Amino acid sequence: MRIVFAGTPDFTLAALDRLFALDGCELVAVYTRPDKRKGRGRKDPGAPPVKSYAEARGIPVEQPERWDAAACARLREYKADLVVVMAYGALLPPAALSAPALACVNLHLSLLPRWRGAAPVARAILNGDARTGVSLMRMDEGLDTGPVIAQ
Repeated sequence: MRIVFAGTPDFTLAALDRLFALDGCELVAVYTRPDKRKGRGRKDPGAPPVKSYAEARGIPVEQPERWDAAACARLREYKADLVVVMAYGALLPPAALSAPALACVNLHLSLLPRWRGAAPVARAILNGDARTGVSLMRMDEGLDTGPVIAQ
């Protein structure tokens, strides 16, 4: 199975590492947000942790500024069976969602529908949730609105 991973922060590295190690699967590309300057005065260039992980393993890295027709066409060129998204930081347009042969799925750090969107862990903590978890969902055009596959 050909897999593309899309994620940005360091907490997504565990999922990325599991995908990289799966027998019978090939991680054909990693998508992450563009590099941002960091540190005092925003002078130091900062690559997302996912980019550093992928480059160290020879996995192609894509960092589209926006999901225009060219970015969607580039995703289709990878001929992925599955796109796995976790805290990527941008909504994928319909042309990207339809690129893989099987589906685009999202690993979301809450028991959906609770805490859709960004910062679900922080929201669960701030609201004193006694129970939380992870949802695997099939992506659609909305923000964390697709059907839940497993929790």
